[in-house]
Amino acid sequence: MEEPLEIRLDYKGPDGRQQKSISITMRTPGHDYELAAGFLFTEGLIQSVNQIEKISHCGPAQAHLGHSNIVKVTLADEVTLDLDRLQRHFYTSSSCGVCGKSSIEALRSQSVFPKSVSTIQVKPTLIQSLPYKLREAQAVFDSTGGLHASALFDSSGNLVTLREDVGRHNALDKVLGFSLSEMPLTETILMLSGRISFELVQKAVMARIPIIAAVGAPSSLAVDLAESEDVTLIGFLRGERFNIYTGSQRILTGSHTL
Repeated sequence: MEEPLEIRLDYKGPDGRQQKSISITMRTPGHDYELAAGFLFTEGLIQSVNQIEKISHCGPAQAHLGHSNIVKVTLADEVTLDLDRLQRHFYTSSSCGVCGKSSIEALRSQSVFPKSVSTIQVKPTLIQSLPYKLREAQAVFDSTGGLHASALFDSSGNLVTLREDVGRHNALDKVLGFSLSEMPLTETILMLSGRISFELVQKAVMARIPIIAAVGAPSSLAVDLAESEDVTLIGFLRGERFNIYTGSQRILTGSHTL
């Protein structure tokens, strides 16, 4: 299923409480609150879960869903918004992610967390196990064959959370929205079901995830960003093979790193 979701902000402005629609995203219904929270975080509009007072569906309910296709995020009074960010009109589609940003410079959001030294180091066998664990947990993919997935694993390879969506960026926003109270995620591994775009690396960087692995290929800009942010980037993870593009010091072979 693919349906639009409108994300609205309710926040304290100079003239009292105000509401503003900031995004329409084409998504797979489910975990809408996580999607909204994750989107606000990765766009730099909020920095922590404590800045959210309430999230709720509003507007007329869709009979087949039991709720509306509009989510309102009510921010705490003390939150100061970057109104310049709000002036950008987002349109997010399942295929391309966030489009229509006002400038090339606006493509890159800055993490509120400083670059910290992650202690995580893992063996190749752990990395090789992740696609199988991801696939086993993709319940909706089993019945449709048509969804992307993002999954967060701990340093021992245990699944922390997994979300599926018709949009790969939505799936990751749902994971980060779920994990917002645990930020930064400096000892985790992100596993993606498809290719690695610049936007997905950027979202992971916002949460300070140190290792990103994917079944597909990374774009050149994704590699550049991962290298500049000291992220370990792994692509073409299939069977017993994978490519390491950046951050090879986190992958162990015996007593040595690759």
